[in-house]
Amino acid sequence: MNAPAALFESSISNLKLRARGKVRDIYEIDDKHLLIVTTDRLSAFDVVLPDPIPGKGLVLTSVSNFWFNKMADIIPNHLASLNLAEVVPDANERAQIEGRAIIVKKLKPLPVEAIVRGYLIGSGWKDYQQTGRVCGIELAADLLQAQQLPEAIYTPSTKAAVGDHDENISFAQTIPLLGIDIATKVRDVSIKLYTTAAAYAKQRGIIIADTKFEFGLDDEGKLYLIDEALTPDSSRFWPADQYQVGISPPSFDKQFIRDYLETLDWNKTAPGPKLPDEIRAVSSQKYQEAARKLTSG
Repeated sequence: MNAPAALFESSISNLKLRARGKVRDIYEIDDKHLLIVTTDRLSAFDVVLPDPIPGKGLVLTSVSNFWFNKMADIIPNHLASLNLAEVVPDANERAQIEGRAIIVKKLKPLPVEAIVRGYLIGSGWKDYQQTGRVCGIELAADLLQAQQLPEAIYTPSTKAAVGDHDENISFAQTIPLLGIDIATKVRDVSIKLYTTAAAYAKQRGIIIADTKFEFGLDDEGKLYLIDEALTPDSSRFWPADQYQVGISPPSFDKQFIRDYLETLDWNKTAPGPKLPDEIRAVSSQKYQEAARKLTSG
């Protein structure tokens, strides 16, 4: 499958640009709606890299929308019913963002990223090697790299601005930020979303090792799932047929890019290094394969 042309930055003339995040461009529609465009920008180690990954935004959008629909009985999401043609009347501008734009309800984002880990990998593995814990949660002794945990654990973090690093915090530290009711609801629904999705994905040949959710509130204080959900950017996806305890498995997600960047003499601060064309091409193929396995048929 040939990847479509890459989009590093969108431009919508009839809407006010509200923000450019690490990956998404956000536009004001009215006092109740936003337009979110998922570009092909890639952020690694909290740095936006200069080269986009062709088609990545299309994959993230289609996979998120798949999960939003599949998980709607667990928690409502931010998708609105407005039509893209109503919001972006210019056909050329609309063509640029077709398949990567969503119209969402304007909600108040919570200042916490809800991270759920089902396997011992990444920063959690490093933490465990040093302390026997992951983000302060005591685990059994003698666990191996990439081992499945007895049960999924919730390890939230603060949300950093572009260029800054997120900071791991405990569940208790989320209570002053969110209030006990919302903090508890976010933790419980995050674990349910992860365990439900992980069970489904495993049947499709993908292990979801961990993932990150974001949530927002409406004016009545009702909780919604926002941003993206269970994508190759917000999760670690491993091919189940290549999974092996004791090693870092190959992945469908941007871990492939992270692994490449770890081989470079780069201090993980902006500006990020340029990516070779072959690395971008392989990464694009991995994103597309993950989407195909999860959402086709």
